Amino acid sequence: MGQLGGLAGAAGSLAGLKNPNDLYVGMLQSRTVADNIIARYKLEERYKQDSMQDTRKAFEKKRRITSGKDGMISIEVDDKDPKVAADIANAHVDELMVLTKTFAITEASQRRLFFEKQLKLAKEELANAELALRKTQENTGMLQLSGQVQGIIASMAQLKGVIASKEVEAASMRTFATGQNPALVRVNEELRSLRGQLEKLQAKQDGKDGGLLTSTGNIPEVGLEYVRKLRDVKYYETVFELLAKQFEMAKIDEAKDTSTIQQLDKAIPADKNSGPKRLMIALAGLAGGLLLGIMMAIFYEKYLPRRNVSVVSK
Repeated sequence: MGQLGGLAGAAGSLAGLKNPNDLYVGMLQSRTVADNIIARYKLEERYKQDSMQDTRKAFEKKRRITSGKDGMISIEVDDKDPKVAADIANAHVDELMVLTKTFAITEASQRRLFFEKQLKLAKEELANAELALRKTQENTGMLQLSGQVQGIIASMAQLKGVIASKEVEAASMRTFATGQNPALVRVNEELRSLRGQLEKLQAKQDGKDGGLLTSTGNIPEVGLEYVRKLRDVKYYETVFELLAKQFEMAKIDEAKDTSTIQQLDKAIPADKNSGPKRLMIALAGLAGGLLLGIMMAIFYEKYLPRRNVSVVSK
């Protein structure tokens, strides 16, 4: 028998449950967990079943998963081999750990998973932008941009990157927070301010390519292409750096989450059989036989006709 502790503090999506452990019990009883354990220990052969469905039914009869009032989840498994029973019970904990890492259970894990996906996308976009810039350099050669143009590119790219990062942060918060959430309201206000700054910066520029070039600094078309590619690289660099920081913060918050699953008692092989109860079976058989004998005696006495025996004396 194994026990899990530290589950009662689940937050976020668990807040609506009367007992947060119910979610974990449901995950432990899921088909995914059952199939993985069946495959790991070859239970289809062990239980001598012909199909996976029959094996699942047999497996359900061999295990018991209960949630106590003390916040603990108990896992009991029956098997002819005590060591196998203990291993299967402990395997439930391993499978639950995998599931909780795969699925976002708490608010912190939801944010971590969201930023992880966004960071992966940003990394791919940055790699594509760097590749496009390198191809442009090979076609046009390295261009020497003025300090003013370089400053404009850096400022615009950084500001756009910060805006994109804030938009991702707001989107991640909407997965678990309402529109009235103070943190979400603050992020939305920051977004409005940043977008206003971007509009002012763009309004100050009156050249080509959205204001990146001044009207007096005319650059050939090949130069414009180079500037655009360089701007994209700077933009995705900023986005990637900011998302990486948010991802690391989400990982730290997830590690601090009090709903982390902990195994209190590791299952060990039982030192005596849990069944069958031979003494109880013997007593039940004796009582059943005695009762059956009494009933048969009553039946014969009441319903079967007696034989009349005639005695002739001489």
